[in-house]
Amino acid sequence: MGRPIVTIVGRPNVGKSTLFNRIAGSRISITEDTPGVTRDRIYAECEWLDNYFTLIDTGGIELNTTDTIFAQMRVQAEVAIEMADVVLFMVDGKEGVTAADTEVAQMLRKAKKDIILVVNKMDRFVNEDNIYEFYNLGLGDPIAISSSEALAIGDLLDEIISKFDETMNTDEEDDSIKIAVIGKPNAGKSSIINRIIGEDRVIVSDIPGTTRDAIDTKFESNGQKYTLIDTAGIRKKSKVLETVEKYSVLRAFTAVERAD
Repeated sequence: MGRPIVTIVGRPNVGKSTLFNRIAGSRISITEDTPGVTRDRIYAECEWLDNYFTLIDTGGIELNTTDTIFAQMRVQAEVAIEMADVVLFMVDGKEGVTAADTEVAQMLRKAKKDIILVVNKMDRFVNEDNIYEFYNLGLGDPIAISSSEALAIGDLLDEIISKFDETMNTDEEDDSIKIAVIGKPNAGKSSIINRIIGEDRVIVSDIPGTTRDAIDTKFESNGQKYTLIDTAGIRKKSKVLETVEKYSVLRAFTAVERAD
């Protein structure tokens, strides 16, 4: 199995990007007090106590919106949740539970993922009793942090890695050259990978869409290590009707981002 994926979600302006930057150790996501600053998914490779994982920052989720940009951000967040092994649901400890928080919590319960409820902005000037209100979201024990002041970030990271199981690869990233194989459905992507490595590592079929996930295949040639990433076929947006295919196509674009 691949490296664990941890996704940060929540409504706009609760401090997701500040936490992302704190864990990633650099200012990758732009942070300011304007809702909707983070529009796409942003990735970083992170490590805690020799456990390596991929962290994804997402734009704020606005479930009931007619704004095109916010609607696209919601889709991006949904995809990031679908990809995730662990979801950090971030809420604002100063504001308390909002209707938007409740709606996002309902969406997350349906996703059936490991969810950690993170109550942000719990700095030294905020009443600690504020955290009890968040039990109403029905997502278990909340963890109080302040991402801007770096309070309890270590406790949160301990909780994150406790969710990883033995099937996940938490080792340090290898130094292989990563090659993503992309193209339209049924163009022969899986067949060429099987030909290169000399075995039927990837399912090959004349039915378009056989490859749903981005599949990593490692091999070595002349002393150089390679990772071939087979991907789902990419079609024009107008022809992508099935939800599973939509996710598969977005995973293919993620594979392109990973590739050398």
